[in-house]
Amino acid sequence: MKEWCETHRTVVFPWHCDHIGHMNVRWYSHFFDDAGFHLWAMKAVPQSSLHARGQSMVVAGNKIDFIHEMTVGDLVVVYSGFIKLGQRSVTSLSRMYQAENGTLCATLESVEVFFDPVARKSAPMPDDIRQILDGALVSLDDD
Repeated sequence: MKEWCETHRTVVFPWHCDHIGHMNVRWYSHFFDDAGFHLWAMKAVPQSSLHARGQSMVVAGNKIDFIHEMTVGDLVVVYSGFIKLGQRSVTSLSRMYQAENGTLCATLESVEVFFDPVARKSAPMPDDIRQILDGALVSLDDD
């Protein structure tokens, strides 16, 4: 098993917050989405290489768990890793923390499917990419 990757850092600004003073759910999604693009590139499968092969990835499902609120001024860090491989899909997990104190604030489990943009349907995972992702799987027990 491999290490979790730091995939995103930001700060919670006032415009990220809703009418009751904590970061609105749309920003959790935004930060997690940005992190996901970096995870692929950090694991040697950048989006540009998929596109050059005539392939892409599409999100089939996202599940966010909100654990601890984030407020103005909080420093945010996201760590991500691939946790499961299917025939046409890969599942990743991202964990969002308050950077200063290590409090876990939210998690995102995301399932992405290999996609043929011409045929507009799912596609099998290429063997070479499966090999890369299989070697990059992280353990859920590791922080």
